[in-house]
Formats: sequence, structure tokens, C-alpha cells
Amino acid sequence: MFRKLLLVIAILLVLGVGGVFAQDGEPIKVGAVFDLSGATGDVGTPYAEGVIAYIDWLNTSGGINGRPIELISQDYAYNVETAENLYTQFVSEGVVVFMGWGTGDTLALVGRVTEDQLPFISASYSESLNDPQNTAPYNFLVGTTYGDQLRIMLQYMHDEWTAAGNAAADMKVVFFHNDSPFGNDPLPAGEELGAELGIGGTLRIAMPRGATDFSAELQQADDFGVTHIIIQNVSSPAALLATNVVDYFGSNDVIQIGCLNWCADELFVSRAGEAAEGVLGAIPFTPTTVEVPGQADPVAYLEAQGKTLEEASLHFTQGWAAMSVMAEGIRRTLDAGQDLTGENIRANLETLENFETGGLLQPVTFTPEDHRANRALAIYRVEGGVWLQASEGIIDLRAEEGE
Repeated sequence: MFRKLLLVIAILLVLGVGGVFAQDGEPIKVGAVFDLSGATGDVGTPYAEGVIAYIDWLNTSGGINGRPIELISQDYAYNVETAENLYTQFVSEGVVVFMGWGTGDTLALVGRVTEDQLPFISASYSESLNDPQNTAPYNFLVGTTYGDQLRIMLQYMHDEWTAAGNAAADMKVVFFHNDSPFGNDPLPAGEELGAELGIGGTLRIAMPRGATDFSAELQQADDFGVTHIIIQNVSSPAALLATNVVDYFGSNDVIQIGCLNWCADELFVSRAGEAAEGVLGAIPFTPTTVEVPGQADPVAYLEAQGKTLEEASLHFTQGWAAMSVMAEGIRRTLDAGQDLTGENIRANLETLENFETGGLLQPVTFTPEDHRANRALAIYRVEGGVWLQASEGIIDLRAEEGE
């Protein structure tokens, strides 16, 4: 019911009816592509709902300097060609910024985004997008990059392993990953750090799309001597893998599993059940089970819809936070009395320094030299069916050094 309601809201935003554009100012057009029905739709849908909800909440609150946001969006079903076609269409309709989604389509659009001078925030946290001086001057990464996530997770696992009296050389880590640019993106960073830490070995195993069992892949991992698994995938296949690990090894205490951003969420826990217990998560955005001040507005918004934040999910607040950062760039441009051009919005986004989202994510800083919002995240662990904080914010020192 909630998703149907949000679909109605999205339609109203696009059409500009129903009182959504009650403000006097000229609407600010924002383009977006969402994955609602494709390979990552399980996490793409709540993320999209968060973006849409933030815009609805903002417009109800008066918009930005009296100007409403007009969202022009569509489901692209995780198809790169469709994303490219929709981008072209929305740019022709006058959007001044763009909210994207996947790694493959975001990377495919980098050149056109640069040519069009269109500030672009997507849900891809590929390190290759952080090149503001050269190839990606208009791309901004709101979440901790996948490479930073993997390095922080691997370092945390290594430290726990050796603190228990085990030798690093006896640690064997398997990267189970989505077979896509998104899935492959952070793996070189993990392999490099594994060698640096003296870990006994790392192995990549792709997770076939649509698989209903990963026993064959776990046999390969077992033959390798796996002690740790890190998953770079979305929630549903990750939950299936965790369940298969328990079935294969007879317990969820034998292999330490860690999820990066897109599978460390409520859906993973609900689908994996008991198999989720003890799983670690490298999560740039605060889970709904950990209360922070920034949740107050989305909670109030959702309660008005008869919904809770826990039901909406972590990825809802992730989309909310991402749109709030883009809105801040627009707000600063208008506050400065400047024309709402992509070049001006980009320059104003680059003035964000320790910008607070109330704890929804680590403070955001962009500069002309660095478009990564931050280099830190906390590690969480599933205990009693919920994500609980297992560490303070950890900074990837290698990322601080620009590696």
C-alpha cells in the first residue's frame, strides 16, 4: 500500500498537480532514474521512495527559497541503454541536476554529464567516479566508496581474527560479488590490502544472477580454505548465500560473513533469518535500528502515511539523505543570488564542509579536488535480528592519502 501511495506522489510530482507546487516560484527540475523492477530492484525501490519522499516533504515545507522541486523520473529496470535514453530525454526537458542509480549506467553517462555540466549524484559509490579534476567533474559520491567500504571491512575482520590469536596467513577471504561493474568495482582494493596485511589469500567468486542455490560456489570457497566471506551484492542473493553457508558448513559460527552497503540492511536480515546472526555490515548510512536526530523528519513523514521507518528501511533514508545533499547545493546557489546552472550548483556543492545530515551518514565534505563525501563508516553486526553498532566511525587511512 505504501509503495502505491508513493507512486501516486511521484506522478503528482511529475505532473505538478494536486497542490504539490503551491509555491509561487518557478519549479526546479530534477531528473532521476530508479531501478524498481530490475536486478537491484529489491534495494532500488526503497531508495527511490526515499528520494521521492524527501522531495514531497521539501515541497510541502515550501520548497527551496519558495521554489518547488519538479521530479522527472522513470524506472529503467537496471538497463544501461534505457538509462542513457532517459537521461537524454530528461536533459531535453530542462533538468538542472540528476539523481542516478547503478554503477554501470553512472559510468556510461560520465562523459555526457561532463559535457552537459549537470551535477550528478547516484547510488553508485565507485572510486572511479571521484575524479573531479579530469574525467568526472560533475559526479558527487554521497556514500563511502565501495573500495573504502571493502578496505574498512577487511581491516576490521583482520584485526578481530588476529586479536583472537590467529595468524593473518591463516586467513582466507572470498569475495562473493554481483557479476557486474558494481560487483567488481572494489575487488582490486581488497586484494591489494589483503596482500599488504599478509592475509593467506583472497578469491573472487561471481554470484550468478537469478541463482536459487550457491552450493557449487561454496564448494569452490571451501576448497580454497575460506575463513571469511565479504559480499558485494544486493540483499536477496546475499541472504540466500548466508542461508547456504549455514546449510553447507552446519553453523553460522564457522565462516565470518561481511556485507558491504547494498546487502547490509533489514531485507537481508528478514530473508536470512537465523543465518544473519553475527554477520558484519560496512554501512555508510545509519541503520534504522540505531536512533539519530536526522531520522526525525523522515519518521514524521512516514507516520503521516501510516508507516514506520523500520518498514521503509535503511535504503529509504539513504535516498532521503542523497537528495538532501543535492538540495543543499541548489539552496546555496539560490542563496548566493546565482543563476541555477549546473556549473554554479557544482561550485556550491564543493563548498560543503562537514555538512550534517543529523547522523544519517558521516558529515559531508566536497572540495574541487575531492568529490567523496567522506572516508569513514561504522561497522555493524546482526545481533538478535537487528543491526547493532560494533565500532565507532572508522576512517580508511589509505583513502585519506588518496590511494
